[in-house]
Amino acid sequence: TRIWAQGDFFAVPNRWILVGAGFSFLFLVCLANGVAAQVSPYVNPPEVEPPYYRVRYPASSEEGGLIFPVQYTIWIPEGVTTLRGVVVHQHGCGVGSCLSGQTGAFDLHWQALAKRHDCALLSPSYEQPEGADCQRWCDPRNGSDQAFQQGLVDLGSLSGHPELSRVPWALWGHSGGGHWVGGMTLLHPDRVAATWLRSGVPGLSENQARPHIRPHSVPTGALSVPMMANLGVDEGVASAEGRFALVWPETKRFFESLREQGALIGVSIDPLTSHQCGNQRYLAIPWLDACLRRRLPESPEESLRPMPQEDVWLAPLLGAEAKPIERFDGAQDSSVWLPTPTIARAWMEYTRDTDIGDATPPPSPSAVTVTEALLSWTADADLESGLAQFIILRDGEEIARVPEEPANRYGRPLFQGLQYSDTPVKPLAKMEYLDTGAVEGTTHEYEVIAVNTVGARSVRRR
Repeated sequence: TRIWAQGDFFAVPNRWILVGAGFSFLFLVCLANGVAAQVSPYVNPPEVEPPYYRVRYPASSEEGGLIFPVQYTIWIPEGVTTLRGVVVHQHGCGVGSCLSGQTGAFDLHWQALAKRHDCALLSPSYEQPEGADCQRWCDPRNGSDQAFQQGLVDLGSLSGHPELSRVPWALWGHSGGGHWVGGMTLLHPDRVAATWLRSGVPGLSENQARPHIRPHSVPTGALSVPMMANLGVDEGVASAEGRFALVWPETKRFFESLREQGALIGVSIDPLTSHQCGNQRYLAIPWLDACLRRRLPESPEESLRPMPQEDVWLAPLLGAEAKPIERFDGAQDSSVWLPTPTIARAWMEYTRDTDIGDATPPPSPSAVTVTEALLSWTADADLESGLAQFIILRDGEEIARVPEEPANRYGRPLFQGLQYSDTPVKPLAKMEYLDTGAVEGTTHEYEVIAVNTVGARSVRRR
């Protein structure tokens, strides 16, 4: 019986027969009385319609090609005539992390960063099976660089933004994704505006413990790309024991090798976590914002601008206090590089307890509509602090909160929740509320107030 039309796969009792290249992610369970097929976990991503677009490529059988299928989902800010860049949110290794990439482009907080700079937001989802070698995608030289750039071409065609294939990249990656974004920075420094590496970096020398990992070289151009290596204290900083204890030694080697060559790289230690992403987005998004404001050209035909150096602050590695570069009395070639005073102050708050303050209110929701007691609205996230929940007012009185109790096991409670690799949970949260207490035949006035993750409320529309 043919069980997957795309796969050239046949199942017979107690046997699998592969006659083509389409298998990759179809999982079969052999039973005593025959064979049962289990659907791939990657077949049900959130649906897309403009301003979202998606392309998917099957596994490649060509030499040097990507051996896993991959899907790329992109969000384009409405009203943008010409994109200035693309923010890439790259998941880590393993089936769970790969699946989390399916919702990355729908993240309202990351969309706020992209929108501010007329950038697209792109999230890959590599369809890696359980137990497969993550290096086969997280090293860009194994076909994922080529697939990513082809994705930009095809997504540019789908969305009517052909400049996607030419604009700069702002790269964020977790774990194996940190390896990937670091590798892309070393391979294409002229395309990268800034790079955030959470809990993963590419190797720069032979690794005797893991000889299958090929080292990268460091081109001169990469030294001008702002980078931040970010990890949890329980990834080898506090103790040399534990599952992720090698993250810190590898990160330290990467940092020291680049910094001693003059690279614009910093390190930020999350004092509350291990490998999970925690509250890092409250530093990562403002840090990327600061870099994009200074580096993005006005036109995709122009080169990236050099990062200004007049406002730089420095801090000792594993230290807690940053100072302006002219007042820093330590060794600069081993110091943590921070691009602006604002980021330096946020870095000090983050490294203390991740509780980065924010005195500004979130944007006010808009497009509030009511259809048969179903209230719906739209809202942008607060760039500094994201969105925690919405307060619903009827005739000036609070009647509900959406969600009633925002949740997030990995950090501050969020309207969209948060998965391990820093993406929204499925199913995606909706901006809607059914007012079951409304009296039929009466007219009510509704108002929606946004609340960010530090508790600040949006300005009321009167």
